[in-house]
Amino acid sequence: GQASAGHPAGGRLTAQRMIDAIEGNGPSHPGFRRAHSKGMCVEGVFRGNGAGTALSSARVFVQPEVPVLGRLSIAGGDPHAADAQARVRSMALLLRSDDGQQWRTAMNSFPFFAVSTPAGFQAQTLASRPDPATGKPDPAKMAAFLKQYPQARKFMQWARSAPWSNSWTNTRYNSVNAFRFIAADGRVRHVRWSMRPQAAFEPLDARQREQADADFLAEDLQARLAQGPLRWDLVLTVAAPGDPVDDPAQPWPEQQREQVLAGTLELTGAGPQADGACRDVNYDPLILPTGIAASDDPILAARSAVYSQSFNRREREIARGRAPEASGRGGVQ
Repeated sequence: GQASAGHPAGGRLTAQRMIDAIEGNGPSHPGFRRAHSKGMCVEGVFRGNGAGTALSSARVFVQPEVPVLGRLSIAGGDPHAADAQARVRSMALLLRSDDGQQWRTAMNSFPFFAVSTPAGFQAQTLASRPDPATGKPDPAKMAAFLKQYPQARKFMQWARSAPWSNSWTNTRYNSVNAFRFIAADGRVRHVRWSMRPQAAFEPLDARQREQADADFLAEDLQARLAQGPLRWDLVLTVAAPGDPVDDPAQPWPEQQREQVLAGTLELTGAGPQADGACRDVNYDPLILPTGIAASDDPILAARSAVYSQSFNRREREIARGRAPEASGRGGVQ
């Protein structure tokens, strides 16, 4: 990953400093991911229908079945967090096509980021740090952050008002960042994508969240898989001229944009992450196959660098025997 993730006032903002800030927002959990710490490994296949080849030469869009190793998770750095407390859910996938190439993607349930730059993300992380006295962020620090980054109010409005789903399986997951898709003829277009569930959306209201089991998402996932495969449709949304392709805080008007249904993800199995195949995967969003490339979105470059920094710290902790829970010797997912 890239070492630098922007240059805010006060010096160079590195991935190391960003991870330090994330770690500072809660107790240490050696061996676990620094963000989205709690999750489940999943596996299945992606079946491209060929339509994606209009935008990209990547093999995944034409290979009949591409094996998928994935992870479903909730936001936050606590691997023991109650599922109903997490506003954001995530889906990370590794698709390995038969030409040996990989497409790794880390998608989120929110439709846009709160901020446009790594410096803004760092400011958001620091402003969100719980006050030891109250266990909640300091309102004065949050107000100062919002004064400096007023666009974050739009994200906070989403977090307050958008309905919660009652399952990982009926949640839509978004790339949020844009990527360059390169077709076989060399034409380049900017694309954002989403995995749209075939399962019908079911809300989870505030009362249900209060009563939900701490691990209800994992329990629900296993119960639904016992009934059969779970499916999402991969939809590619193509930028129009003038769309902000390097600002993930600015959504595109999807209904007025070209959209391509490129195939279907089918998940058939799930298991604990402690001893699962996804545990040691870095879902770096810049590990991309020929036919897909990074955009100039600075948040995308920062995510790649931060994921690598987090991965390296986790691997060191596991290798040194400091992470019995995370490495399957503590019986925790």
